[in-house]
Amino acid sequence: MSSYSSNERPQPDQVLTDMVDYVLDYTITNELAWKTAQYCLLDTLGCGLEALTYPACCKLLGPVVKGTVVPNGARVPGTQFQLDPIQAAFNIGAMIRWLDFNDTWLAAEWGHPSDNLGGILATADWLSRTSIAEGRPPLLMKDVLDAMIRAHEIQGVLALENSFNKVGLDHVLLVKVASTAVVGRMIGLTRDELINAISLAFVDGQSLRTYRHAPNTGSRKSWAAGDATSRAVRLALIAKTGEMGYPSVLTAKTWGFYDVSFKGNAFRFQRPYGSYVMENVLFKISFPAEFHSQTAVEAAMTLHEQGVTIENIKSITIRTHEAAIRIIDKKGPLNNPADRDHCIQYMVAVPLIFGRLTAADYEDNVAADPRIDVLRDKIVCVEDPQFTKDYHDPAKRSIANALTVTLNDGTVLDEVVVEYPIGHRSRREEGIPKLLEKFKINLARRFPEKQQKAILETALDYQKLSNTPVDEFVDRMAI
Repeated sequence: MSSYSSNERPQPDQVLTDMVDYVLDYTITNELAWKTAQYCLLDTLGCGLEALTYPACCKLLGPVVKGTVVPNGARVPGTQFQLDPIQAAFNIGAMIRWLDFNDTWLAAEWGHPSDNLGGILATADWLSRTSIAEGRPPLLMKDVLDAMIRAHEIQGVLALENSFNKVGLDHVLLVKVASTAVVGRMIGLTRDELINAISLAFVDGQSLRTYRHAPNTGSRKSWAAGDATSRAVRLALIAKTGEMGYPSVLTAKTWGFYDVSFKGNAFRFQRPYGSYVMENVLFKISFPAEFHSQTAVEAAMTLHEQGVTIENIKSITIRTHEAAIRIIDKKGPLNNPADRDHCIQYMVAVPLIFGRLTAADYEDNVAADPRIDVLRDKIVCVEDPQFTKDYHDPAKRSIANALTVTLNDGTVLDEVVVEYPIGHRSRREEGIPKLLEKFKINLARRFPEKQQKAILETALDYQKLSNTPVDEFVDRMAI
């Protein structure tokens, strides 16, 4: 008895066509989305500029072959590099993510939608410079904001109901998919070519989460998104040549993504694509810390300001949500900065001791303070089911943490509860001025005062920014 598989070419998976229809046909009308995209652009670039103060990041930047300069290539903000769009996307993406300080999206899957700016900005700058060289008009920064809104939406909507971390895959898979979709549109792919490109992103090898978890936590988590967004540019360019795609990449029996990588489950969707994600994205404003710990750090800062003396602390209980326990509840030695910024005990201990938490506080010289590990050992996490429920509730999307301190004499201090971090949509009025101040501080790390003023003159004015050619804006951030 023989069996055979049908070799009839199927129609593209619905997930692919829905994504392509959104990217090509949806009109973004929500003013909040456009304005939030402006703030997101500034914050994301600022995070990259701060990363340039860290040698561990800078050693990864530049061309693949030292000394290579690409005519009409994309410039990397804050540096002297002008690269092909693939390598420029890696550079920009690695800078953005290095310090874990850019925006965040929390759902069944979490991630950082502004990671897509690596591919978006590099492609837009390269296209603009090439267009000018050929006598055509450049892209405008509004095109960059448009692509950001769409990339945020694709990554975030896919994340709402689908947990890739539970099957061991890293969230940068979503960066690759979202970047491929929007970069493909930018370079002029047809509908069929864009379907092919996105299928290539799904059929690609996907990153394991090994580098985010004990006992292997390491610095790849700081450049993995740069790798993903640059790969997206590469795949979009491959599709531009007319290279074929794989229409049932998700649903093919045995060999498709669902069967191979998603335990046989199909993706679920909570809502259609629009501009919801950009409107509700979470900004990291006060602390460069894994987002599930943001409110815990804020609570620790409150306790420090109340004058709690660490020598008098017997124990600390963190009442938290399930995702925080799964990702950042960590005991034992912490081997490097990447290990430390994924340990909630470390991120609570530092502000309790020093009254601050900065990127520099994850470095070895600060971590060597013996008081940190002593205090870490006194901190335990417990899940509050209501916190977990509110974390997933679309109407709340809280990221709550509560700290209770017990002193050596048995006194139990009043619990400090923070439900929403300052970067949450519900705290935008409070948060945006601080976000802009963060951007100004980061500009000052890299540019002289005159150059800072020129950047701010455009960046802070939405209409002026939107109508500025991409190459002109990027040139203002060149060294």
